[in-house]
Amino acid sequence: MGKVVKFKRPRRPKPARKSGLKQAAIVGAVLIAVVLLGVLYPTFAAYLDASADKSGMLTGVVRITDGDTLRLGNTKIRLHGIDAPESKQNCYSASETLYPCGSKSTAYLRQIIGKNQVYCDGQQKDRYRRLIAVCYAGKINLNAEMVRSGWAIAYTYYSKDYVVQEMMARVQGLGIWQGRFVEPYQWRRTRSSKQ
Repeated sequence: MGKVVKFKRPRRPKPARKSGLKQAAIVGAVLIAVVLLGVLYPTFAAYLDASADKSGMLTGVVRITDGDTLRLGNTKIRLHGIDAPESKQNCYSASETLYPCGSKSTAYLRQIIGKNQVYCDGQQKDRYRRLIAVCYAGKINLNAEMVRSGWAIAYTYYSKDYVVQEMMARVQGLGIWQGRFVEPYQWRRTRSSKQ
């Protein structure tokens, strides 16, 4: 028989040990992160809670700003999917008489809300930090009713939700559809370019 040759296994290099200084730095960074999280999280959580409850639902007595904007406490609310004439906007009636359609729109919203509490469901804010919401007074969907009555138009740039209500108001000649008007967003654009 031949000679038995033993093969030696190559040794694996030992993993480099982290120096004590490096380990201390990592542990220190983790401790600082934990402390900062403990200090900052309650402040951040309180900020989130103050903006709206977890569901985005707000309820209470509102102040009416104009035909598509409300204020509930410190929260400004823009009615989702609609655009109403601005407070100082005028329109033309069927007889070509100028009338304050912005004031009439605001008055109609005030009338349908009456003394009812309003509840609004919204999730997003617009660039002016207003909550975009669908709001109700009792069983009345305020957004839909403003468009159905002709005192607001469907804001189709953002939503198609109220197109049917707008067509009904237009056919019946209700609200601003009784005559001619400048669409509210165009009226705002014209006013801002003059200033």
